[in-house]
Amino acid sequence: GKGSLNINIANAEELAKELNGIGVKKAQAIIEYREKYGPFTAIEQLQEVQGIGPIFIEKNRNKLTY
Repeated sequence: GKGSLNINIANAEELAKELNGIGVKKAQAIIEYREKYGPFTAIEQLQEVQGIGPIFIEKNRNKLTY
């Protein structure tokens, strides 16, 4: 099922708090990415953000929605 954290609307503090393996700096990078390129349309798209890889996606997939 879909997770409860929407990566298109969550702020940096929410992302950093809810997700395993990132801090505020990487959370901010997620926000900057979506501001520049528009909303995420797949969880895998997070890998396009600098410093986020497939292990992070697998660890957090069940928490995420978009």
